[in-house]
Amino acid sequence: MLTEERFSRILAIVDLEGSVRIADLVQRLGISESTVRRDLAAMDEKGLLTKVHGGAISLSRAQMTAQDESIIKRKAQYTEEKRRIAKYAASLIEPGDFVFLDAGTTTELMLDYLVPCEASFVTHAVNHALRLSAMGVKVYLLGGELKSITEIVYGESTIRALSSFRFSKGFFGTNGISPAGGFSTPNPREAAVKATALKACRRSYVLADESKFRTESSVRFARLEDATVTSNRKPEGELKDLKNLMIV
Repeated sequence: MLTEERFSRILAIVDLEGSVRIADLVQRLGISESTVRRDLAAMDEKGLLTKVHGGAISLSRAQMTAQDESIIKRKAQYTEEKRRIAKYAASLIEPGDFVFLDAGTTTELMLDYLVPCEASFVTHAVNHALRLSAMGVKVYLLGGELKSITEIVYGESTIRALSSFRFSKGFFGTNGISPAGGFSTPNPREAAVKATALKACRRSYVLADESKFRTESSVRFARLEDATVTSNRKPEGELKDLKNLMIV
């Protein structure tokens, strides 16, 4: 397969799916891993896509994401990295903590590693609440309008309920992290819930795999200095000197 043909096929996959792993390209194109790595590096230099650790993401995703992906699709992406981040985050919860648990695939994975203790939770994620309740953990599910694609509730009633709480710790998901956009997400009402909850937390942690760096969604819910970023890899470029960063 000629170089330009490989570039064309790789670009078609990345643009269609938003992101792709090196291992997937090796299998789908029938070429070696070293060739894929060289091609992605060359395509990144040409400005055709954005190379990240273990794969690549489309330029449209790297620059601005304006729509949510389905919860099913997100659960299948960066699973190993998310599990590592989630395991560390769960270890931070101590007896007596009053925790806000944001919606998201990584925050949900925290529940796999949660050691039963005298901690209480507040969440607007329906599935998170169901799982916590089944574990015998005290949990408060916020009310509001249901958003089926991400399985959360939000809206004015959600914000009003949150205003009465003060949390010892909060764990948040994000769609993007960038110098200009801070922590961002596509939906204004979801961003409002995140922003309100984050301000009510004594300590806030944003759980983000490497794909979230250099990505910016349409609504900022917090500044970079407002929370500790917990990730699997140190960011590059403009974010390389990011403070409040925990690599696990």
